[in-house]
Amino acid sequence: MVLDLLLIGTGITLGPLHNSAFILLLSSERGVRKGLAFILAWLASLVLVIAGVLALTGGTPPGRHTAPSAAAEAVKLSIGVALVVYGELRRRRPRGTRRQPKWMTRVDSISVWTAAGLAFLLQPWGLVGAGAATVVQANLSDAATVALLFGYCVLASASLLVMELYTAFSPEAAGAALGRMRLWVDGHQEQAIVLICLLVGLWLTANSIDQLVN
Repeated sequence: MVLDLLLIGTGITLGPLHNSAFILLLSSERGVRKGLAFILAWLASLVLVIAGVLALTGGTPPGRHTAPSAAAEAVKLSIGVALVVYGELRRRRPRGTRRQPKWMTRVDSISVWTAAGLAFLLQPWGLVGAGAATVVQANLSDAATVALLFGYCVLASASLLVMELYTAFSPEAAGAALGRMRLWVDGHQEQAIVLICLLVGLWLTANSIDQLVN
């Protein structure tokens, strides 16, 4: 579970779509406030998903080779295969077909509530779902597992937290640095999406098959 959550959390935090959107939010009017709303909604989404899974399991992992355990691995396997297929389709997609979302052209006028809504919409739900299927194995009676779940949420939000703090304490330096970062992210967005989907997807697929067979 540790390696799975580490890989999934890293894949989430490095996702180019929400990072590019977040940089744009920070550069807008009242950017720090909008960024904070985005982060809170982002974290709330992750926490609610984890809480929902733990409510179903009662905080006790199902026994190995039981129906609930097999179902969780089957979900991870399905998500892994879907990520691989999606990554391959993105890799084959012709360049220059991506359109800029309309909200990006009026980012200065959006409210903090809209910024919070964007966090929900821009969550990489495939990866979040894989994380949820992994959390089925969590044991809340173990302090180390609780710390792991906390660390997973922080890791999945790390890029946003770093950019928010950087902008809050060094706005001028952050503006220039994040502007350059957004240009780089936009220029390598497709490659990043493909790489993340294929790496995480292949790992989930292989690991889930191993858990189901052995």
